[in-house]
Amino acid sequence: MQGWTDIRWDLMARLPPAARPYANLMRLDRPIGVWLLLLPGWWGIALGASALWQALWLALLFALGAIIMRGAGCVVNDLWDRELDRSVERTRGRPLASGAVSVKRALLFLAALCLVGLAILVQLNGLSIWLGVASLGPVVVYPLAKRVTDYPQAVLGITFGWGATLGYTAAAGVYGWAPFLLHAAAFFWILGYDTIYAHQDREDDVLVGIRSTARRFEHTTRPFLIVCYSLVMLLLSLAGWAGGLSWLYAPALVPAAVLLGWQVARVDIHDPARCLGLFKLNRDVGLLVTLAVLIGRL
Repeated sequence: MQGWTDIRWDLMARLPPAARPYANLMRLDRPIGVWLLLLPGWWGIALGASALWQALWLALLFALGAIIMRGAGCVVNDLWDRELDRSVERTRGRPLASGAVSVKRALLFLAALCLVGLAILVQLNGLSIWLGVASLGPVVVYPLAKRVTDYPQAVLGITFGWGATLGYTAAAGVYGWAPFLLHAAAFFWILGYDTIYAHQDREDDVLVGIRSTARRFEHTTRPFLIVCYSLVMLLLSLAGWAGGLSWLYAPALVPAAVLLGWQVARVDIHDPARCLGLFKLNRDVGLLVTLAVLIGRL
């Protein structure tokens, strides 16, 4: 049976040759990034929506927006990192680093993606539009953070976690403790899983001067993950309480907690393949949290 990875590559191969470098620039062959950007938004929608039709419509808009804006974020990242990417084994084949796409064409493509993203954003209420515009700040700053701080994963946590706030305000039209706590939970979730991801490049990062929590906590990664993921569960629980979820929410969170604990138990910073596998497991964590919020609405 053809695997999902093979299906994705088959779809990429069916694109016109001229379009393939741009699809690669958006990382369309690696949908895990779209999932991880999208899922906090679905948490917020599930918590704040007042009607099923509204939740479904917003879930669709956020899915489209996640594809476009994750792609735009990848373009921004690759524009900043094109010289560094040539020095790292895993990234030297990226379109800008390899020369398959010029800087000028990448900038034009980025402008087109942003216009599509704007068209999606204006479908939301006024508060959410302003929050969406404000989210561009962390998106631009993130590629620079790895050069000046040991905590670029924290900037990514703010950026990817923004969807929790945006999803809630798009659904409920107001801001409050519930979306704040949900965003905080997403922040520590992202801080944890992206530390695992960063261990794939730790040795190359040392050579080119890139900083990360993987380097900062190289010998204490497991305790660091325990702290991050414990805060995730605490903050998710508080967000559910602030959002008025029923008692069913607490037991419904248990499967997500188990998968987070599995990552802590199985992480091996010297095994890049395992780090990548554990990182990808977070799509299921995010889906389980979404399901828990929906159950808590019963």
